[in-house]
Amino acid sequence: MPLLITDYSWTQTTSTVYISVPLKGAKASQVDIVATDQYIKVHFPPYLFEAFLAQPVDEDRSIAKVGNGAALITLLKKTEQLWDQLTLPTTHKETKKELRAKALVKHQEKLCAASKAKSEKQQTEKKYALKTMMKLEEEEREHIQKIKDDERKKTNAELEAWQQKQHEPLHYEKSTRQTLKDISEKSPQREMSVEKCGSKSRTQPVELPAPRSSGSIQVTFTPRVFPTALRESRVAEEEEWLRKQAEARRTCNAALEDLKDLKEEERNPDWLKDKGNKCFATGDYHGAVNAYSLAIKLNRKVPSLYSNRAACHLKLKNLHKAIEDSSQALELLTPAVPANAAARVRAHVRRGTAFCQLQLYTEGLQEYLAALKIDPENADLQKDTQRIRDVIQDSTFKD
Repeated sequence: MPLLITDYSWTQTTSTVYISVPLKGAKASQVDIVATDQYIKVHFPPYLFEAFLAQPVDEDRSIAKVGNGAALITLLKKTEQLWDQLTLPTTHKETKKELRAKALVKHQEKLCAASKAKSEKQQTEKKYALKTMMKLEEEEREHIQKIKDDERKKTNAELEAWQQKQHEPLHYEKSTRQTLKDISEKSPQREMSVEKCGSKSRTQPVELPAPRSSGSIQVTFTPRVFPTALRESRVAEEEEWLRKQAEARRTCNAALEDLKDLKEEERNPDWLKDKGNKCFATGDYHGAVNAYSLAIKLNRKVPSLYSNRAACHLKLKNLHKAIEDSSQALELLTPAVPANAAARVRAHVRRGTAFCQLQLYTEGLQEYLAALKIDPENADLQKDTQRIRDVIQDSTFKD
């Protein structure tokens, strides 16, 4: 049985009625408001406010707002006059029952109409977007076709010019041969040419160019080597890693009971990770641990969250927790592919550091060697690995 609200307040002018309903600490998302021309309902369990209006109002222009701990309803009167009372007398039980039933039916029809209008609007927007995309694609195809036609015309013109140029030497050679033939026929001597200079003239023999000498050019080529890339043998592992990364991005346990009071951004693991990184950068390691822990509650498949929290635990000297988080990160960083190599190096180093601080130098050395195997050119790793070897060797000598 709902608890009826009686401590509401209302005021009016000749054209407007203002109703204020206290929300008793309820959130805005929990408040359900139904408003028609003669019926008002504000429901937030277990409380209920009902008003059967004494005069009809214009429901299309009326407004309901929720804020500052109250529901504020502004009703526009259909006739400008002052009301003697807000609601119908309690004696009109049958009238109230009928008004309630009509109001609920009308509200349901209004919701259905709004849903249908929204669906139609979405369909219209989708059709418009589809037409726009088709138009853009058609314009793109026409543009590409125009470029092809222009290139074809240009190529044909160049080809025709080249062919015409190829015929010109042949025509010149034929005309030269004909001229020499005519000269030789007119003169019994060997081929001569006549050169006039002023009033004098003399004959000169025509010397044809000697045939071109043949020869060979030595050409050497760089040998082409096609080594099989390492990645070609790791395609399956890389595809598995990409699949796991995509699955991790889709995973989010935002519906957990203890997370319902969080803000919208606090339900985003990426936002929490950035917050943890900022806290770590400023030295707030406890705040960083809290941020990473909440992000892990939301998504337990992101290895960087565990690895970053392990770094915080190292700063706070929570060495066993650092080992646990580093191990969890390495479990998620499988299969081992180049894309996650840097992350695996960090996880091994953090777990090795925790082992060394617990004076388990042999275990720590194994972790550093595993990191060095992934990144053998890392000078810092080489130096740290050698230091751990020296510590182990010194302790052996002392024993």
